[in-house]
Order: sequence, then C-alpha cells, then structure tokens
Amino acid sequence: MKSCFYFVIILFTTAQVHAQENNPFTTGFAETISSKILGQERTVWIHIPNSNGGNKIKDRGRYPVLYLLDGSENFNTVVSITEHMAETSLCPPMIVVGIVQANRLSELTTGTDKELPDVDGNGKNFMAFVEKELIPYIDANYPTTTYKTLIGHSLGGLTVINTLLHTPNLFNAYVSLDGSLWWNNEKILEEAKTILPVQHYKGKTLFLAMANRLEKGVDTLSVQKDTNNATRLIRSNLAFIKDLTKYKNNQLYFTYKFYPDDNHSSVRLIGEYDALRFVFAFYKLKLYDSELANPNFNIDSVLVAHYKKVSDNMGYSVKPDESQVNNLGYQMIGKKQYKKAERLFKLNVTNYPSSANCYDSLGDLYLETGEKNKAIEAFKKALTLKEIPETKEKLERILNEAKKKVKS
Repeated sequence: MKSCFYFVIILFTTAQVHAQENNPFTTGFAETISSKILGQERTVWIHIPNSNGGNKIKDRGRYPVLYLLDGSENFNTVVSITEHMAETSLCPPMIVVGIVQANRLSELTTGTDKELPDVDGNGKNFMAFVEKELIPYIDANYPTTTYKTLIGHSLGGLTVINTLLHTPNLFNAYVSLDGSLWWNNEKILEEAKTILPVQHYKGKTLFLAMANRLEKGVDTLSVQKDTNNATRLIRSNLAFIKDLTKYKNNQLYFTYKFYPDDNHSSVRLIGEYDALRFVFAFYKLKLYDSELANPNFNIDSVLVAHYKKVSDNMGYSVKPDESQVNNLGYQMIGKKQYKKAERLFKLNVTNYPSSANCYDSLGDLYLETGEKNKAIEAFKKALTLKEIPETKEKLERILNEAKKKVKS
C-alpha cells in the first residue's frame, strides 16, 4: 500500500515541478486575474491565433476558446497542435487559455480518497471560478465566439468528466486524457449512472483517451476483473465507457481510444491531437482534383453548403476562409475556368467586403479575361480600402496602356 501511496504523490506533484521549468512566452503571454470566489490572484497563459497577429485586436475575427487544465504543463504542446491544425484547415484558429493550477490536488478533485485522506477536494469552487469569473473575463477582453472546449489530463480528466456531468452546458466539447475517475471510491461513476440516462447532450462532444498501464498478457477485457490498485485508473475509465455506450439516447457524441504504446505521461500529446481531430471532424473541406478539373462542378455551392454545416456544428455563422477561397480562385484561373474563378472571388467580396485583397484578386481575373474596364473598377475599389503598391502598379499600367491607344 505504501508504494502505491508514493506513486500517487509523484503523479500529483509532477505537473507542479514542471510548471516552474516551462516558459509560456514563446507561444503566448501570462495574465493575472483577481478571483473573489477563490480569494486569490490567479495566473492564466493565453495564446491568440497567429492569424490574428497574436494580440487582442478584435476586428480581425473572433475565435473559439480552448480551456486547458494544468496549463503550465500542457500549454505549449496544445498551442502547437491548434496552430498546425488551423494552418492545414483541420480546425478553426483558436484562443488557448492555460489555467495554471495553484494546488492541483485540491482544485481538480471533490471529496477525499482513501489514498490521500488528508485531502479535501475544492473542485466545485475552482470550477465556479472558471464559470463565473474566468470565462466572462476572457469573453470581455478577447475576440471570442461561443464555442468552448475543455481539456484535462489525469486529475484534470476527472474535472472534465465532473463538468460534463454536472454543468454540461458550460462547454461544447470535453476531452479527458487518462482521467483519474477512480478518485473518491469512484464516486463519479455512481453519479454517471444517475445522470447519463436523463441528461440531454445534443451538440456536446466527448473524447476519452486511455494509456497502457497493463501487465504483460493482460488486455482491456481481462483487466476489468482485476482488483489491483495499479489498474484502478483504466478500470474506472472502462466502466465509464460502458455506461456511455449503454445510454446512447442522451445524444452525446463521443468516442474513446486506448493507446497501447503510450504511458500516463506520453498519452497527453497524441491524445490531445486525436481529440481535436475528432472534435472538429466536421471542419475539413475535402475537394478532389477530379472535381476541381470538372467544369460542371459548382465549387462555390459546395463551399457554401460545407460552411453551413460547420456553422451548424459551431453554433454561429462561419464563413469560408478568405485565403482558402482566394487560392481556389487562382487555381481556377490556371485551369482557365474563368466563370468558376469569378464566382469564387465574388463570394470572397461578399464575405469580406472590407478586404482590399479580395477586390485585387477579382481585378487579376478580369485582366486575365481581357475585361479591362472591370479590372480598373476592381483595382480602384481595392485601393480605396488599402494602399497596395502592387495593385496601384497594375492599375497605372492599364490606364497608361489605355492612354497610349487613345493617342495612337
């Protein structure tokens, strides 16, 4: 029993030790928030998407927010994942808020556990701070949307499931990575049996990750009959998954994944990536080269329909990305599918009427098709929005050519 106790202590203190070593300023910045609920100053690490210039400017767009427990341990990796996925159109650009735990054992649990009888979890107060102070503060000071994701590992995973059960409308997506559902004699599993059958989770998403902590020759089926303390974590997660599967009528969109080649620590990174791929599976637009080459393929209609679906999932209007549509437009020019290109560039103008680049691209199309009067009109409009040297040069060249023709 003593060896198990020491394992628990090491597990719970690892994140606090690493918090002193990590530096958030490579990917974001720290901010201090005064909490009346907790009666203390709290530190959070914040990342604004690179597409917004990494700052608070609100007129460049608004973004869903990912709230990250044990932020000092997870911040840099999650920021890297979200930026990579946004760059490759696998998810929208996101604000990341890493919550630095002051006392993670107290903040991420409720009640006590036989392994740590001196600990009385204060998780309800901590999540009250998140709900009533942190989220309103972020929404008031940063360019946010209504879509929110909560990610937690180990004890943080326990908090994620607690939140899903007791305040399900606080977040849209929940990610539990090797969650410590064994805490307090698996009380959360008993609560789940009562809540899951009656709660409605339409529009909510859950991803669970489980690391491999099994002895040789033991699998996820046989371990469920085990009574060893060392397998409490995986057994409690497997029991929760059984209940999730049993009560499908509550409309929770969920999946789980067992990682046979990862341990409790390493499962974080791969689990975070897989989780966000699952949560935002609806986001990626798949276009085939054969479709782009087909003159009868209405790419603009496909874009509008796809982003209508994205909007339905996100709960607010999401427009096709300006650069994405622009690139497709130039591809169509390259394929000499000029009508398609025109519809794409005009779609961008409709969605982003204040963007000089949209009008400049439309002007490039009209130059290509020889419609110089339309090109002049588009370039002039672009220059009223922003002084772009390249646009000015193209406009002057067309006007000079027109003057030469008149003289000749």
